[in-house]
Formats: sequence, C-alpha cells, structure tokens
Amino acid sequence: MTSSSRPHLVVLTGAGISAESGIKTFRASDGLWEEYRVQDVATPEAFNRDPELVLRFYDQRRAQVRRARPNAAHRALADLERDGFRVSIVTQNIDDLHERAGSRDVLHLHGEILMARSSVDPRLRYPLPRGGIKLGDVCDKGSQLRPDVVWFGESVPRYADACDIVAEADLLLVVGTSLAVMPAALLLEQAPLETDIVLVDPQAGSLAPPGVARVSRPAGEGVPELVRHWRREGRLWLPELRFGPS
Repeated sequence: MTSSSRPHLVVLTGAGISAESGIKTFRASDGLWEEYRVQDVATPEAFNRDPELVLRFYDQRRAQVRRARPNAAHRALADLERDGFRVSIVTQNIDDLHERAGSRDVLHLHGEILMARSSVDPRLRYPLPRGGIKLGDVCDKGSQLRPDVVWFGESVPRYADACDIVAEADLLLVVGTSLAVMPAALLLEQAPLETDIVLVDPQAGSLAPPGVARVSRPAGEGVPELVRHWRREGRLWLPELRFGPS
C-alpha cells in the first residue's frame, strides 16, 4: 500500500502539548508571556522599537526549549508514524519537540524558534547557533536577523499549506489547543465532512464544538491511549472514549 493510499491522521497541536514538557505558554487572559507584555516582545512594532529586548526575550525562550524534552504525547505520535501510519502534524508551537520525538512530517504554523530569518525577506532562513541572535547579525541581504516566528499582527504564511493538509485528513486529532487563535481556528472547517474529529484536552468537555469527540485528559495521557488503540488494531478508528467524559 502506498503512503498516499493509507488512512491519513492529521494532528493539530497547540500550547497544551508543549506545556507538559515544561514550556511556559502565552496566556491571553492576562496578556503576559513570561511576565512580559506581548506588545513589548511579540509584535513587529516591538522589534522596531527595542530590538535588543525582543532578541533577549527570544534567546531566553530558546534556552527553555532546548532544555525541554518530548513528552509521552510527542513520543506516541512518532511511534505511530514509525509503525507505518501516515501522520501529518500541524502545530501552532514554535518548539522542535515533535521533531526530536521522531515525527518527520511537521508543519509549524507560527514559525520555528530555533531558526532565524531576514527582517526584509522571510524566505531567507538560517539555523541558529547555541548563542542565538545578536544585534548586528545579518542575512545575506545585509538586514538584521530576527526570530523565525509569526508575531501578533503578522500574516501566517503557511496557513494555505496547513489547509491543504487538513483537507486530506481521514481522522483529525486536536491536542492541547482550543483553536481560538485566528486563522488557526478556521482549520477545522477544512476537514472533509466525513472526517471524525477528536479533541484531547483537560477542558475538552467545554471546548469541543458539536460533533467533535472529547478526551478530557492531558495530552500525555490521552494521546498515548488513543495511539495504543490504533497500533493494536493496525488502523485508524474512533474507539469508545471511556477514558474521558463526553
């Protein structure tokens, strides 16, 4: 059976899966990210106003990512792929935990913190050394490097690619995100009408829209449980979800 004819699991992941690896996340309720106002560290205006502060902030976040380790949810998805399942991951996270767990088909909707890019040409991207980005580090066009992340107020260049992936899903697994951030919130609408959708989140009971199956467990518990079902049966299916309230 070719990869294109195998059932396709598409996984949408958000901050909840990385939080279980110790990566602190932005919380919209207080507008703070690691005690910084997002307007001061995560917008194009902030970078223009105080690039040194922004670069220092992302150097700190980068160090946190490098210390973190993939958790059981990341590893379960990678194990499923190694078993021959077709697994595509679309993540809102900027860390590399999916890749370090072994997943190979990962699209980063909001960029990658371990990469730098030109501040004038987003096509110019560079792997980062351990030390991060400093003022005076420039791209091939002579422009200051910036973190390769999508800031508030910027377009999401890979959104169309993410839509194409979701449109091919035979089963859609949503992990650790309410999909409340636009335009990612619209991704569910790209799935074929017959596609089953499962949300894994401790608050799944209140977050899941109608027609979405709910696993009200943390990612590190709910995802491995589902993967065990699929690996045991050798196929993607929607088991009775007895391990979380509906």
